[in-house]
Amino acid sequence: MWDLWMRRALALAALAEGRTSPNPLVGAVVLNQEGRLVGEGFHCRAGEPHAEVGALAQAGDAAHGGTLVVTLEPCCHHGRTPPCSEAVLRAGIARVVVALEDPDPRVAGGGINQLRQAGVEVISGVLREEARQQNRAFLHRVRTGRSYGILKWAMGLDGRTALPNGASQWISGSPARDWVHQLRSGMDAVIVGGGTVRADDPLLTSRGRRSPEPLRVVLSRGLDLPASAQLWNTAVAPTLVVHGPDADPQRLPSGPEGLGLSACEPLPLMHHLAERSCNQVLWECGPELAAAAIRQGCVQEVVAVVAPKLMGGLAARTPLGELGFTAMDQVLSGTLQPPRPIGEDWLLSLRLEG
Repeated sequence: MWDLWMRRALALAALAEGRTSPNPLVGAVVLNQEGRLVGEGFHCRAGEPHAEVGALAQAGDAAHGGTLVVTLEPCCHHGRTPPCSEAVLRAGIARVVVALEDPDPRVAGGGINQLRQAGVEVISGVLREEARQQNRAFLHRVRTGRSYGILKWAMGLDGRTALPNGASQWISGSPARDWVHQLRSGMDAVIVGGGTVRADDPLLTSRGRRSPEPLRVVLSRGLDLPASAQLWNTAVAPTLVVHGPDADPQRLPSGPEGLGLSACEPLPLMHHLAERSCNQVLWECGPELAAAAIRQGCVQEVVAVVAPKLMGGLAARTPLGELGFTAMDQVLSGTLQPPRPIGEDWLLSLRLEG
């Protein structure tokens, strides 16, 4: 019985994909004493009412003596909004069904304990794995202090991402490119290196699928960047240019925000983005930066669009640079998600971490 309603709560939570950072995705439903649906809600974005509050408000007096089904443990601390646990108690809820305990140190079981001490029945762990997967980026950031990284590339069936002369537009078809725009809309930031800016002059937006657009990040040790580029137009989307300690800040392009790091590497960048409230970021970079991000543990998931094309060429580019492996027992492996078609292309997704 609870599985059915928890799936509804998970579907509600998914409606805010990419918009709640640094908060998690949360959905909730309220059932009256007879088990009928009387309220539902989801957390839309940070600073706005939490899912439980919205669902309880919709239910009104019908919530008294009823059941709250929620995908994440109700919070018990004062943040931008009051504690949800207190709202649950004020509504007279008799039972709370929870999918996942909140790992945030300010909660960490405290919400469940508060409810139980007040006499509310609490059932936890319903569809726990589904809820964990839905909030894997939030959980990763809380656990590690780093944003969850997804590395994306498009390639031909022979593993090439460009011809020997560098030509790469377009490997994938229009449906796959539309899918990339949708993918970006769920991200808090999109990262490229200076080489990608010089070679491709990308825009890196969701093409209006999200407002505001994700933060665009350029990682450049020496700020050897073109004076004009689409990324410098911050009226379209915000841009952050990250550089190393030896770069001359006077070379920063006009428009974007600049940030100097003690080491212009993926790992300190991911810590900075986590502090900047980014749960999930997308790497759309060249092979050397992609390899560095993997080596430094900054990629938890790889998504590859595979086109039915053979590009050939011994000197043609591949998605990854050197990872330093010398034996097959050293290579990275993960969980391959079921492949799915996108137009004439195929999408492969490999999770290196749950």
